[in-house]
Amino acid sequence: MRSVKETVYRVIILFVGLVIAHLGVTLFLLADLGSDPFNVLIQGLYRTVQSVSFLTHGRVHMCICFLIIIILLIVDRSYVKIGTLVCMFCGGPIIDFFNMILEPLFAGNVSLIAKILVNVLGCVILAYGMTIVIKSDAGTGPNDLVAIVISDKTHKKFSIMRVIVDVCFAGVGFLLGGKLGIGTVICAFVVGPVAGVFLPINEKMVNIILKKLIAEKNEKAINYEE
Repeated sequence: MRSVKETVYRVIILFVGLVIAHLGVTLFLLADLGSDPFNVLIQGLYRTVQSVSFLTHGRVHMCICFLIIIILLIVDRSYVKIGTLVCMFCGGPIIDFFNMILEPLFAGNVSLIAKILVNVLGCVILAYGMTIVIKSDAGTGPNDLVAIVISDKTHKKFSIMRVIVDVCFAGVGFLLGGKLGIGTVICAFVVGPVAGVFLPINEKMVNIILKKLIAEKNEKAINYEE
């Protein structure tokens, strides 16, 4: 069983990954070539239920995240950890922060090629940050957990399951009225394979950082006892 300090270290590593991932999301959104697959699903669901006055896009997003968490708690509660809630509640404010800083760069006319390059860069940064979050083993975002659970239960590669899940999100969202774009397609087919490359790299990095932190903690404890 993990100590409280190790759990705190893992959550800190998760938060660093979360910040990196949402820098990628912000770039992706500023490129304005279409929303990511999960948000296409949210858009579609919101258009379906928008007659309900108290439901906003943000509230629909929150409700779907809660629904995913509840389903996962029923299927296998070991997947839902403290980091899942950190991802759920911190993602929006982090995007708002980066958006405030980076939005002026996109104020003028930006060519389509530049937007595509920014979109791809955003997807790569998103995949890198997301894999740090996953390998922190402190929990991950509700939408990412869908691909993780299916990958674990079916013993298939996460990169493949991520693409399949993203395509399903985008497809269902589009049928419900969500808006697709070239950025949606790029995100659906880039994030999964890139994450597959970064997963083993970031697993080693996280393990090295944790071992170093725990070793330093034990060394300080020994010195203190002496």
